[in-house]
Amino acid sequence: MATQAVTFESIKSQLAKRQYAPIYLLHGEEGYYIDALVKIFEQILPPEERDFNLYTMYAPEVSPDTVMDACQRYPMMAERQIVILKEAQAIPANQLNRLHLYASHPSPTTILVICCRGAISKAKDLIAQIKKNDGIIFLSEKIKENNAINHINSYIKLKGLNAEPKSLEMLRDYIGTDLSRLYNEIDKLAIILGSNAMITPECIERNIGVSKDYNNFELIDALSQRNAEKAYRIIEYFRLNSKNNPTVLTASTIFGYFSDLLTLYFAKDKSESALMNMLGLKWPVQFSKFRHGMKNYNAYQVIEIISAIREFDTKSKGINSRQNEYNLLKDLIFHILTAPGNIKI
Repeated sequence: MATQAVTFESIKSQLAKRQYAPIYLLHGEEGYYIDALVKIFEQILPPEERDFNLYTMYAPEVSPDTVMDACQRYPMMAERQIVILKEAQAIPANQLNRLHLYASHPSPTTILVICCRGAISKAKDLIAQIKKNDGIIFLSEKIKENNAINHINSYIKLKGLNAEPKSLEMLRDYIGTDLSRLYNEIDKLAIILGSNAMITPECIERNIGVSKDYNNFELIDALSQRNAEKAYRIIEYFRLNSKNNPTVLTASTIFGYFSDLLTLYFAKDKSESALMNMLGLKWPVQFSKFRHGMKNYNAYQVIEIISAIREFDTKSKGINSRQNEYNLLKDLIFHILTAPGNIKI
């Protein structure tokens, strides 16, 4: 069995074929994949064998010696036993590292699963012994922002649904890259809408609670067209519904848009297809806000706007300002819409 880091799907495939490694180290910032794999490991043994051969331990509550003792036992009236060590990220690396003693000579009748949920393990000796003895190390990484739309769309298609580009943007902006929550909401839509249905902004508003008219997607659309009336109307809605519209998310979205817009000014190939490829966009409708932005803002204005967003971020944290964050956001929108681009390079 391969000793290098593998993917979530490849581990699932191996387990489905009953191809087991003696030790698995599941670590990384994305907890969804680790939780999903643990559920699969818990189902390896038939129900009648789990009482005596499935051990779930929590690293802060047990010593490495206790874990190793459990791993070295023989399974009771079964072919193998499963030992799952959770919350390994909560103990010092040198303590977790002691398990390298077991990893150097793992039991052939035990599957040890070590979970460092939300963190990358620094137990170097343990990692080295897992690799040396045919173990599996899985690094569970968060999806990157620039690939979030494609990831969301892939999962939606996996569930037998389709989605409008605006719907994908709404899901990304208001649920983000928290896969547990994201997949849960998409699963809910799959049940409500049925197979082959189209996820529209209206059904997201109806079933998830995100307004189809007052959201960060629409705000960026308004700013790209310098539509002041629409932009201020959305900001006022955010103020009245602050719980679901944190300014930090709005500022991050605005910053992301203008940062992307700035990169387009320095592209050698200014064709729309090349610019879309640079931003990782799949549909022309996604590029429309950049088309409008390049028409309504020059590079100097964009640089000034990015500087203003950074100043907003500082002030919204209470540094050199005691203004309400939504008043600061309104000032930022005014600055964006009226930016003269008077900067010194």
